[in-house]
Amino acid sequence: MDTKERIMWEAVKLFAKEGYKAVSVSQIAEQLGMTKSALYKHYKNKRDIFDSILYHMETLDQENASACSMPEWSSEVMPEAYKEVEIKNLVDFSIMQFRYWTEDEFAVSFRRLLTLEQYRDEEMRKLYQQYLAVGPLNYVEDVFIGMGVDRLKAKDLALEFYAPMFLMYSIYDGMADEPNVVEQLKDHLCFFLKEFTRRK
Repeated sequence: MDTKERIMWEAVKLFAKEGYKAVSVSQIAEQLGMTKSALYKHYKNKRDIFDSILYHMETLDQENASACSMPEWSSEVMPEAYKEVEIKNLVDFSIMQFRYWTEDEFAVSFRRLLTLEQYRDEEMRKLYQQYLAVGPLNYVEDVFIGMGVDRLKAKDLALEFYAPMFLMYSIYDGMADEPNVVEQLKDHLCFFLKEFTRRK
């Protein structure tokens, strides 16, 4: 990990713990054992660090989608890709994303940051919705539409599919027996897969 990455990683951990507005560039530099001027060689300001965090998250989301043969962008950008998705790919991708958001140290810190800050900052609220609430829900809905499900039914199916996953984030954060939550999610998604296949 180079210095620029180390700064980004330390910053997201501090933001998750103290809140974005409460953390200064001086604190980030101090945590890394460097001077502010040394940090400024890599980033212009705190906002520049935050933008790099967003870029990192976006890149990893796209890589995870690609690894599961899922669309990396919205249906407006790549509509044909949504027509090629298989339900099994969506299930595999969702399990991968859940593990990523709950086990990857960077993603966990980012999720905690957005969860805390959504109540204090409009931009953070929108980012929380984009990454963890409305964004994934709309993505799943578009996947079902791409599979040929009519729009109204696709909306219901997306809720049925994603709502338990969204709930599992909170359960995961509050339980000591964390692996059990992942197994519960797998059970839900496998049951959904069987029911969806049967209905078709």
